[in-house]
Amino acid sequence: MSSDDLSELSMLALFRIEVENHAPLLTAGLLALERDPDAADQLEACMRAAHSLKGAASIVGIGAAVKVAHAMEDCFVAAQEGRLRLRQGHIDPLLGGVDLLAHLAKTSGTDQADAPKVTAFVESLAHAMQTNGEGDPAPDGAGPASGAAPATPATVAARDNSDRVVRVTADNLNRLLGLAGESLVAARWLNPFARSLLRLKRLQHQTVQGLDAMRDDGPTSPLEDRSRAALHEVKRRVLECEQLLAQGLDDLETFERRSADLSRRLYDEAVACRMRSFADGVQAMPRMLRDLGRSLGKQVRLDIVGAETPVDRDVLERLDAPLGHLLRNALDHGIESPEQRRAAGKAAEGLVRLEARHSAGALQITVSDDGRGIALDVLRRAVVERNHTKVEIAAELSEAELLEFLFLPGFTLSDRVTEISGRGVGLDVVQDMVKQVRGSVRVSTQAGHGTRFQLQLPLTLSVVRTLLVDIGGEPYAFPLARIVRALKLAPQQVEVLEGRQHVDVDGRRIGLVTAHQILQAGEPQTSGGDLSVIVVGDHDDTYGLVVDRFLGERELVVQALDPRLGKIKDISAGALMEDGSPVLLIDIEDMIRSVQKLIASGQLSQVQPGGIAADGKKRKRVLVVDDSLTVRELERKLLAQHGYDVEVAVDGMDGWNAVRTGHFDLLVTDIDMPRMDGIELVTLVKKDLNLKSMPVMIMSYKDRADDRRRGLEAGADHYLTKGSFHDQTLLQAAVDLIGEAMA
Repeated sequence: MSSDDLSELSMLALFRIEVENHAPLLTAGLLALERDPDAADQLEACMRAAHSLKGAASIVGIGAAVKVAHAMEDCFVAAQEGRLRLRQGHIDPLLGGVDLLAHLAKTSGTDQADAPKVTAFVESLAHAMQTNGEGDPAPDGAGPASGAAPATPATVAARDNSDRVVRVTADNLNRLLGLAGESLVAARWLNPFARSLLRLKRLQHQTVQGLDAMRDDGPTSPLEDRSRAALHEVKRRVLECEQLLAQGLDDLETFERRSADLSRRLYDEAVACRMRSFADGVQAMPRMLRDLGRSLGKQVRLDIVGAETPVDRDVLERLDAPLGHLLRNALDHGIESPEQRRAAGKAAEGLVRLEARHSAGALQITVSDDGRGIALDVLRRAVVERNHTKVEIAAELSEAELLEFLFLPGFTLSDRVTEISGRGVGLDVVQDMVKQVRGSVRVSTQAGHGTRFQLQLPLTLSVVRTLLVDIGGEPYAFPLARIVRALKLAPQQVEVLEGRQHVDVDGRRIGLVTAHQILQAGEPQTSGGDLSVIVVGDHDDTYGLVVDRFLGERELVVQALDPRLGKIKDISAGALMEDGSPVLLIDIEDMIRSVQKLIASGQLSQVQPGGIAADGKKRKRVLVVDDSLTVRELERKLLAQHGYDVEVAVDGMDGWNAVRTGHFDLLVTDIDMPRMDGIELVTLVKKDLNLKSMPVMIMSYKDRADDRRRGLEAGADHYLTKGSFHDQTLLQAAVDLIGEAMA
């Protein structure tokens, strides 16, 4: 909603907006005055904010808010006139007043329980003014108001008032960004079109040269006048077309440059609309750390560097919980008590620094403290005691490897459980958030000098740098931030260990799996050359995904998929290429989970170089469809042991989806299954023009003549009962239908 549309809001809604705007200024000013009571500019800003809120509350008719704001204004005026010097005893109740105003704005002052809170606040502030902030501890209600909403906090001075602020819904911004992205893609289409016209221009030039050659290489006898005139006219027209094309091409190239530049600027402005200053997302942090420090008996100061750094709105929203955990950990685990700091030769007040900046095309956020640091020997013992690794291995871990254990779920170094720490919740939240936005996090520490967490995040979630690959003839995009390595491997580098194929990458054994099997994208290309492998994951969950080939890096505008599709397995979003063709963005975490499921179920296919067997023969593929895990695995293992490439489906619907998305030489199916039975599956297969030639075998416990007749009438090529099933029966039937496993 724009500033011109405020007339549509109620007076109460306007008051709430005013509280949202002034509360950050009050909090920022009070925290500044806590450090420098003589800061006249901060006193003036706080007095004006309180005065404005008093007037607004009076107009709306919220008497409780009027009392609170008036009491705060009186305190600020007394400080301005020199009748009062603000101390700790004043700042605490004043901050409580900010909380109370925010709460009253939300409840409209109608909550009967608010009256005692307002009275307690006014009395506590009056008492603090009478005793000059050095009297007895303030009564209940002086601190953050009980039951009040969290403070609407602040960090930096107000922005230039000349900047007009408008309110726009997130959906409108997303639509605007989507249209700007489409405009950018459409503008890129002009370049290949201009290149095609340039090729046409060259062809026309060659045509003129050919006409000249015809004239020069003709017979020695003069051509007839009509033929010579016709040839001259053709040449004249071709030259005229060439000139017109050249002029049009120049105009098109000029338009293409202008259109591309305009589209890029439009897109950049649309992206900028999604950006908010870093300060907007960390408003609560100084107040939170200050109050928490007081409750722990610690003195701490939070320095925010790069408060105006622009950050994507979605990234900023997700940063709240992770940064809160890191700051609380820094205070609780890192910053020492004043006595301990003095004994170590440090200032009594600890320093926590929160920094945001743009670097190398990414957002760098750093949380550091000057506390005691992380005791690596304690961490090493904790890793062993929690059975995360053996003593011998732990002793050989580097500092960086050891610190990675801090991000494991449930891991904590605290030997006591408090409201702040000791529950093993925190750093894994940081890791999860970073992974969700395709970022990374690193930690470093120095004994006695502090700890440093560095988060590297994308500048925006609407644009992502990707590695484009070919899988089964279709392009897919892998986010670069989630790729460990991309490399080419010779087939001879593939080793088999316990039935699984591995490669050695930087001294680590990495399990191989084809992206084709995960995405059900057919067979890998049978080129017989090097394998194109993308290494993804972390720690023990690292895998090499084999793709057909690399297509290069691309910067893609992320397009959300239609919500009616739900969550698509292994896919996170879509995007458009320069030519307007669609491409799917891979969900790396989801794909890793898919690999783990294949391994756990024993369904992982062998990765053959180029999709062929070791002797150069292609393996035939069989799809086994059965809702019984035992029967399904028995059939799969039996066929796989004899060389067939076997995939499985858990019911008829799953089988129908599988046969439509991948090529199979044979279908083996049960009859009685949920969602879709085997008879219906066979019927659909035999009615499909692309599938009807595929042999189908029914494996069922039903051995009556009627059941056999129904199966064969549906189109099954062979009917086998499970009651008489044995190894050779199934294998012989498969050989009879499609031949031996190797083509």
